[in-house]
Amino acid sequence: MAATSTRRSDPLAQGFSLKDQLFNADSLGDLAAEYSAAIPGFDAEDFHTEVVAGLEGRELLERLEWIADCVEKRLAADFVTMAAQLEAAMPAPLDPTLRDDDFGRFIHAVPGILAVRHGLEAHRERALDLLHAATQRFSMEFYIRPFLNRWPEETMARLRRWAEDENYHVRRLVSEGTRPKLPWAKKIDLDPTEPLPLLDTLHADPTRYVTRSVANHLNDIAKFAPDQVISRLKEWQEADRQDKRELDWMTRHGLRTLVKQGEPGALALLGYHQDAPVAVAELALAQDRLAIGETLDLSVVLETRGGAPVPVLVDYVITFHRPNGRQGRKVFKLKQGLVPAEGRLRLAKAHPLKGNATTFTLHPGPHRVAIQVNGKVMGEIGFELTS
Repeated sequence: MAATSTRRSDPLAQGFSLKDQLFNADSLGDLAAEYSAAIPGFDAEDFHTEVVAGLEGRELLERLEWIADCVEKRLAADFVTMAAQLEAAMPAPLDPTLRDDDFGRFIHAVPGILAVRHGLEAHRERALDLLHAATQRFSMEFYIRPFLNRWPEETMARLRRWAEDENYHVRRLVSEGTRPKLPWAKKIDLDPTEPLPLLDTLHADPTRYVTRSVANHLNDIAKFAPDQVISRLKEWQEADRQDKRELDWMTRHGLRTLVKQGEPGALALLGYHQDAPVAVAELALAQDRLAIGETLDLSVVLETRGGAPVPVLVDYVITFHRPNGRQGRKVFKLKQGLVPAEGRLRLAKAHPLKGNATTFTLHPGPHRVAIQVNGKVMGEIGFELTS
């Protein structure tokens, strides 16, 4: 059965509704057919009528709970039998020959929901077995987290074994499920650095689906323990267990928050040094007074008088005016490159000052833009924003 991936959808398309794309008469018809084929007495038509009728007015995660409600009432009451029924109704595992972007279908989250509801307290080991099977059809990253909170030692022992599982979806779950800042997910009580030994195993994984999770996990941990993330990446470089290009990608991706913050150790690990012989020779704006909705045109020239080309990571930082007097600050990427030996690197950027940005609101008043080279601010200029 084809997997549904949110990455293939266009959320800007007119009338697009993710919850309707994921949960509708067709997708729930597929689910009804799977259960009725595997479970004697499961009435597919009755289930389909009830579950579809109850979708209206429920948001995405609420719909998942509703679907689980409708499945649950048609299964055995005791969890051991229920788990066997859920496993019997599972579709074939996701394609093991793929290496990325195969998240699965949201309709197959039901076993995870019911594992938490009915297995968390009295049937921990059977529930974890169910999650192991289910995550090979749809990621169980949300549903492993209650087990980490209720049974941290026992669940971590499972995850240590799963880190070497033959199925890469299981291996990914080990990283993704233990991320300290997993989007949308329930908070876990683990020390954010406790999963690092799991990542020691997973960082050398041959699949991008796993290594992307490891890199995102490192980025999460970096917000709590930056030094430990930097030292771990150094150790992985020295261990030489991962393809160099892949580890370089993971390093850049895992350090992205620290790089934006200009953390010297992170930048040095990427080959960018704050004491590099580089200076801002020119910094200019096409206009120093703009209206909201217009474009900020920025130009900068970097120069070096060193005897060799200098690697640079150049960002521009806008300081935004706020009516309450507290300034906002946001870092934007400009260029990753080389300043030639005894030469100049010319850069330009057109930055739209959108009045309808979803992440923050622009306000008229004095603003500033700074040039940050290898994490160090080397020049700054002001402009006035009008309504």
